[in-house]
Amino acid sequence: MKIKRINALMKKELIRVIREPANLFMVLIFPLILTLSFGVAFGALGSGGDIQYRVGIVDDDASDWSKWFQSNITKTRVLSIVGYEDQNSAYKDLQTGGVSAVLVIPESFSASIEGFLADPGSSSWQRSTLELALDQGSMIVGSVVPQFIQQALTLTIYGEASLSQPSPVVIGKPTLVNSLKLTQFDYLVPGVFSFGAIFISLIVAQVLTEERNTGILARISTTPTTASEIFTSMICANLVTGVVQVLIILGSSILMGFRPQTGLTGIIVAMVATLLLVVVNVGFGLIVASISKTSSSATGIGFIFILPQMFLGSFVPAPESVSRLAPTFYVTETLKNLFLRGAEAGSIAVQFNILILVLYALTVASLGVYIFNRLGKK
Repeated sequence: MKIKRINALMKKELIRVIREPANLFMVLIFPLILTLSFGVAFGALGSGGDIQYRVGIVDDDASDWSKWFQSNITKTRVLSIVGYEDQNSAYKDLQTGGVSAVLVIPESFSASIEGFLADPGSSSWQRSTLELALDQGSMIVGSVVPQFIQQALTLTIYGEASLSQPSPVVIGKPTLVNSLKLTQFDYLVPGVFSFGAIFISLIVAQVLTEERNTGILARISTTPTTASEIFTSMICANLVTGVVQVLIILGSSILMGFRPQTGLTGIIVAMVATLLLVVVNVGFGLIVASISKTSSSATGIGFIFILPQMFLGSFVPAPESVSRLAPTFYVTETLKNLFLRGAEAGSIAVQFNILILVLYALTVASLGVYIFNRLGKK
């Protein structure tokens, strides 16, 4: 009899899990999203070829040697090259994150190599220096790019990796945009803004689920208040919360030594980008509330939308091609351009990211309102 009772209770629990959509999300979809998020974010690290860094090349030598050097850079499979006619355009793209580094090949490049190979034992051959500038918006570029460029240079001159021989061409000391010395905390700050905003989806989902279960939404529906007024007030309230959140993060970061490389206009644009992410997550919260029966289940389902944004668009290194699917990516990149690279608030890269965020906010918020009107009131 005891076994029968246990079996009956077990069947009841399994039926409850199957009938409750939130439970199915937690059991089936949440582990999938968790695994995929971790896999995409961390799986590429150390794989050697999944993450590529774009290097802008200004070739003032334009010789067969410089072309062979660039070919060897590409063969590293970690670096990809982008050609530029002049240094100004290359450094402009470096400032806005278009490339991760800029390498200037001097006119004396081929002459130095040919003179050295003609008489390696002599000290009369001319030595050339490659100018290398790195993106200060990334704390990984500085440790990765110079090593692979050195590897390509050695392969170009000797035909094989050999670091013990003298070289007619050396890589100059890498410089950062604006020559600023940044700490690891500085690199993390832009992602913190995105990281904080995504949890608003949980608050919205929990509040709506609780108000629906307690009958508050039903009572409001009997008044002249329309559904659009309810959702508009919710978005406005969370925008106010987002402003406070941004000011707290910015203020505390400055107190801890962070110095944004932008003025008041840049800070306003950064705030606009973060608030657009708030609107996106209000939409996600409406979707979660539509399919959740309890506030606890809303918390679990909410992480399905939170995890991809955490690992693909904040401060976790992940392939850019996949990270672009997450709205947090565009906020973090905007803040990197403004706060770390010192880009102008009106630059094309910043404005493009703002446009994508506007489209994201309109789409997700509209979808959230529609789904909640169809399912969330039942």
